[in-house]
Amino acid sequence: MRMKEMVRRTGVHERLLRYYEQQGLLTPDRLPSGYRIYGESDVETVRRIRCLLAAGLPTALIAQVLPCIRADDEHLVPTCPDLLAQLRREGERITHAIKDLQASRAILNTIITAAPSGARGH
Repeated sequence: MRMKEMVRRTGVHERLLRYYEQQGLLTPDRLPSGYRIYGESDVETVRRIRCLLAAGLPTALIAQVLPCIRADDEHLVPTCPDLLAQLRREGERITHAIKDLQASRAILNTIITAAPSGARGH
């Protein structure tokens, strides 16, 4: 399928599909004219990329993870033994980021609460 059909099927903008290709996440075939041709497996790859991005993984790690996962019903299942350690580290990084954001929100809320009641209007 061509780019427009891929966009329609995945809901991902052309620019992002090109970015995924630049990052080594997606490798469509090319016609002699240079046009990209996507297969059914590329649709699934884009869905996996979107899922992993939503989980907070950076594209560099996604490039390592993609060859090491398979779909099992609606879940992604790791197939490479060393992948779990990387994913656990990434989970810890996200947990720390959440804690930092919660601390920042608490500080911000303290400052907002300390403001005179007329100044807190919004």
